[in-house]
Amino acid sequence: MIHSMTGFGRCETEINGREISVEIKSVNHRYFEFNCRTPRAYSFLDEKLKSYTSTRVSRGKIDMFVSVGASDEVASEVAVNHQLVAGYLAAMKEISETYGVADDATAVSLSRFPDIFTVHKAAEDEEQITADVLTATSKALDAFVAMRAAEGEKLKADILGRTETILSIVFEIEERSPQTVKEYEERLLDRIRQTLDSFSVEIDEQRVLTEVALFSDKVAVAEETVRLRSHIDQLREFLDRGEPVGRKLDFIIQEMNREANTIGSKVQDAVLAHKVVDIKSEIEKIREQVQNIE
Repeated sequence: MIHSMTGFGRCETEINGREISVEIKSVNHRYFEFNCRTPRAYSFLDEKLKSYTSTRVSRGKIDMFVSVGASDEVASEVAVNHQLVAGYLAAMKEISETYGVADDATAVSLSRFPDIFTVHKAAEDEEQITADVLTATSKALDAFVAMRAAEGEKLKADILGRTETILSIVFEIEERSPQTVKEYEERLLDRIRQTLDSFSVEIDEQRVLTEVALFSDKVAVAEETVRLRSHIDQLREFLDRGEPVGRKLDFIIQEMNREANTIGSKVQDAVLAHKVVDIKSEIEKIREQVQNIE
């Protein structure tokens, strides 16, 4: 199945008492580029998320945003800085005695001073957190990949439609090409007759046939049209493969464009020249679509 390189996926869930959110989005890129934003305390997840994502995505610029909430099951311990409390009480007593004000310190008033309390969190299980986040990531990737697949099918349909257009134009060129040789022969004979009539000289038919044969060889595009058809067959074959083929398609498009340029350089007919322009236009549109394929 063909996948686009643009996509979006999101998962918000609660696992083991912890709120986890994973958001993934991507745009076109020549290679696999992964950027991850996780809370500072969970930076150990970055490489694991990159490795896991690379098993399901081969190309594109991937941005992942991960949010991990605190777990209700993680115990916290609040400690009192007794030395600091004693210092604050001594200072308040000194103020009371020096300035004659009431020494009305309470536990609540003391708690407002900075650094009175120190909160210690129990060490979290990194393996469990990793497993939980990867579970959420898997669900986000499911939505992400599904969106890329749906977009990929649209790209495939558009490309196949354009190859049909190219093949129909190629058929017209193949039909028209022999006619241009016949028309050249007629024009050549007309010019020779106009030139030789006044001299009562007979036309050298063998010389004319030789000239026509040279022209026919010069404007022959059969080899190029055969190769162009072959490239289109290859392109269609790759589109039916269940693997990333974007780079291979890009190469085939280059080859198709090369054949179209060769045909354009050979044709000596305005009608055919316009048809070659139409082919190149379709190839360029296919090339633009291929840039979006993984």
